[in-house]
Amino acid sequence: MGHASNREQKHIVSSENADAVGEHGEPVWDVVVVGAGPAGASAAYAAAVAGRQVLLLEKAELPRYKTCGGGIIGPSRDSLPPGFELPLRDRVHAVTFSLNGKLARTRRSKRMLFGLINRPEFDAGLVEQAQKAGAVLRTGVTVSRVEQHGPAVPDRRTVAVVLADGETVLARAVVGADGSASRIGAHVGVKLDQVDLGLEAEIPVPETVAEDWAGRVLIDWGPMPGSYGWVFPKGQTLTVGVISARGEGAATKRYLEDFIARLGLAGFEPAISSGHLTRCRSDDSPLSRGRVLVCGDAAGLLEPWTREGISFALRSGRLAGEWAVRISEAHDAVDARRQALNYAFAIKAGLGVEMGVGRRMLAIFERRPGLLHAAITGFRPAWKAFADIARGSTTLAGLVRTHGMARRALEAMDRRA
Repeated sequence: MGHASNREQKHIVSSENADAVGEHGEPVWDVVVVGAGPAGASAAYAAAVAGRQVLLLEKAELPRYKTCGGGIIGPSRDSLPPGFELPLRDRVHAVTFSLNGKLARTRRSKRMLFGLINRPEFDAGLVEQAQKAGAVLRTGVTVSRVEQHGPAVPDRRTVAVVLADGETVLARAVVGADGSASRIGAHVGVKLDQVDLGLEAEIPVPETVAEDWAGRVLIDWGPMPGSYGWVFPKGQTLTVGVISARGEGAATKRYLEDFIARLGLAGFEPAISSGHLTRCRSDDSPLSRGRVLVCGDAAGLLEPWTREGISFALRSGRLAGEWAVRISEAHDAVDARRQALNYAFAIKAGLGVEMGVGRRMLAIFERRPGLLHAAITGFRPAWKAFADIARGSTTLAGLVRTHGMARRALEAMDRRA
């Protein structure tokens, strides 16, 4: 993806923001977004589309690899910028479910369930959309901290984003989208109550093996409480991964090795092997501090049962970008606080409710994985619910809210668990 050098960008910035400068002549951005993953790119796009001066900071050079299954479910697809072309590697019409390698059953659908992407292409495409909307990108930039008081901050309407090399970038509002080990999240005081370890291998396979997996994914309910594995086909490569609670590192690694061997894939050399911690926020965790908002992984926003994070990143990123625009226009701390609270309310009313149902599902799954496996493979309404959620025609929370049978089934499973 072509983008201007840092020096060229600083010139662009200065000319665009000539009417908003700090005491030393540096530009003051309306919105600075830290992190150019799906959450950050969505926030930058939303703020730029609103006509604001937006700077998007990313520590890596793009495109870059991220540990992620790369499943694009309905809510993710529906949250993409208008006209965005998904770089799909496969379209899923069938799911094989197994219980730690046993009782495998495949359910099929005439309509596509969800799509599969490679994160480097997907993320780069989202950043490009943000740039087309007017956001300016700077890569290779590490943020060390943000300051809302002190000598680096010229007035109460401004936030100072301090870079590792000592440079200070000024903004009216900041969005932290810098991942699960977020420095902006630490500034806001994000609290986490569920941390999981995901391990993944990208395995190139011969065409005959790839053909066997085309259009079908595998979900294996794993041997440790709350764990599961997956195989996602992407052309000539299979993304094979497992996830379980942090603290079970050796057992999680063993699960992945056994899983790969069981699938007959142990003879193929992975192109990439990686690991990643996912973190879910506590119910009372803050989403803002002053003029700083957090979204996506930086806010601990993901679905607790499946640990699906892309749709949460896209949706929370868009909301963060929209509310950051309002915060950038706030003339005092009271108004900024009001807008930040409105952002928190929007997150909790939507994604927060989904996370609540996801926590209940995880609690059931941890205790009775066989119960869920039996329901989804042997009970047609349960499979239909899975398919509807994957396609985006409903959500886990929406299903429980609007379908009496789903609500009663969840309550019954709660009791049995």
